[in-house]
Amino acid sequence: MASWKLLEVHTDDQTPHKWCVSLSEETFKRMFSHGSPTVHKIFGDGSLFSPMLFGKFFDPSDAFPLWDFESDVLLSNLRSSGKTSIDWFQTDDAYVLKADLPGVGNNIVQVYVENGKVMEISGQWKPQGDQSKTKDWRSGRWWEPGYVRRLELPEDVDWRETEASVSNDMVLELRIPKNTSNSSTSGSGIITKHSD
Repeated sequence: MASWKLLEVHTDDQTPHKWCVSLSEETFKRMFSHGSPTVHKIFGDGSLFSPMLFGKFFDPSDAFPLWDFESDVLLSNLRSSGKTSIDWFQTDDAYVLKADLPGVGNNIVQVYVENGKVMEISGQWKPQGDQSKTKDWRSGRWWEPGYVRRLELPEDVDWRETEASVSNDMVLELRIPKNTSNSSTSGSGIITKHSD
């Protein structure tokens, strides 16, 4: 049985420009072809952090409107080949994302919300080999020792109440509550559970 660790969701990113270096498709393919097994796990087919996740190249430093798309449709090719373990959906009260975190430790996953509009899931791994300890992983070629996925948040969310957790078998779950201040006046279609 998996145990879960709650992650802090940051709203005050001290390094707001860390993912501003664009990653072109050609650069990604070159890096991936020479990458280590860790690089292949993190950026390979079906990974949340793969620039090719959505069927064509999408720069992970750009914000993707994930919840505008049905996961079954967007990931149908990867699902049919068994190459992905990502899912997102919405319930009456929240938007949910679940994804494996291949080859990364839960102590390095970070979740930020920028201005209530963009959610950034990022982290780093320790590159193999003797590398300079003075080089900041957030500058220059960030995709080599770091990874990111930026998601556009829907307009109807209460982003301050976002919950993020990682299980001991490396599954990330994000739950972003919907803003209920507008929906509470409708009165119909709201189901409440009572525990007797």
